[in-house]
Amino acid sequence: MSFKYLLPLFLACTSDARKISFPPISGYHPQQPVFGQEGIDISTGSAFAGLTTYANLPYVHCLAGKDVEVEKYDIAILGAPFDTGVTARPGARFGPGGIRQGSRRIGPEMAFDVETGDNVFLEWAHIVDCGDAPLTFLDNTVALEQLDEAHKIISARLASSKKYSVPRIVTLGGDHTTTLSALRSAYQRWGQVSVIHFDSHLDTWDPEVLGGGISHYAGVNHGTFLHIAHEEGLIRNNSIHAGIRAPVIRRKGDVKNDIRCGFEILHARAIDRIGVTGIVEKLKSRVSDSVVYISVDIDVLDPAFAPATGTAEVGGWTTRELLSVLDGLRGLKVVGADVVEVAPIYDNPGETTVLAAAEVVKSLIGLMVHNPVKSSV
Repeated sequence: MSFKYLLPLFLACTSDARKISFPPISGYHPQQPVFGQEGIDISTGSAFAGLTTYANLPYVHCLAGKDVEVEKYDIAILGAPFDTGVTARPGARFGPGGIRQGSRRIGPEMAFDVETGDNVFLEWAHIVDCGDAPLTFLDNTVALEQLDEAHKIISARLASSKKYSVPRIVTLGGDHTTTLSALRSAYQRWGQVSVIHFDSHLDTWDPEVLGGGISHYAGVNHGTFLHIAHEEGLIRNNSIHAGIRAPVIRRKGDVKNDIRCGFEILHARAIDRIGVTGIVEKLKSRVSDSVVYISVDIDVLDPAFAPATGTAEVGGWTTRELLSVLDGLRGLKVVGADVVEVAPIYDNPGETTVLAAAEVVKSLIGLMVHNPVKSSV
């Protein structure tokens, strides 16, 4: 028999041999469906399929327009892909995507805390991912105006909860300049806020000192936004930094200006003297009963735990210490929060930074879920 007749038979036999016989559907746990009655299930069962949202939360087009009705939510995740306000390494425009990447292993149905037994995703709050604000990378002024508008649209929608009508926002940065838009939004909905600022840098520099000597445009950056927020009357005079260790530009002038902006400083090494409990007590005592905005620059962590950031400073906290401090803040009236300065290009293959950032976001969501807040504005 000719080879040309044998080849099709050979291929047919080998093709059949490669088919895999699967066990019946009864062999699988009902919560992990692999097959439907009609064949292979391609709609469930994987955290690596479809759009990458934070913690596999549902995506909602929150920015569809002021008059367009969308699915209601109580807590919104918003990406702010902006990094042209940095004074060191760029790359944080990819931070929102990186944080979402680091959260792939988290799922609303699988997020029960082993210590508390709580699952912040299955409580009263409906939590969604709104995607990223569309920001130009060619003009900082326009980009921040776009981010201002994005915050306005998202916070102006009626929340899912009938009792707590104003939704709260967790922003994924982006460099720290993006916090200015978030503070403006918080002020519109909640009035002046006390800021708990986790960072290695003060970020209250006078724009004339950091950038403003060139132009007003240059004076709006990731090291001056808290100074500007103070000038705009957005924040209260009982705000506080935690984890500070970076050098200042002016030996006395920068600290004096920081006090004028309403801040107290908790240095990074204070945790060695007073421990996590002492840090938590000082933070709570400082902000008292006011509404609170929490901003977490990922460089509050030591570069050993978060190398992927724009301005890394050695001598920072461990991831466990930061998470313990955040969890200790339960009970505060947190009306807004962010995690910023994540620049994934500098991460290692183990994704150390984005994994840490994703877990920090989860802790911030937890603070919001555990203490709903009514708007007084």
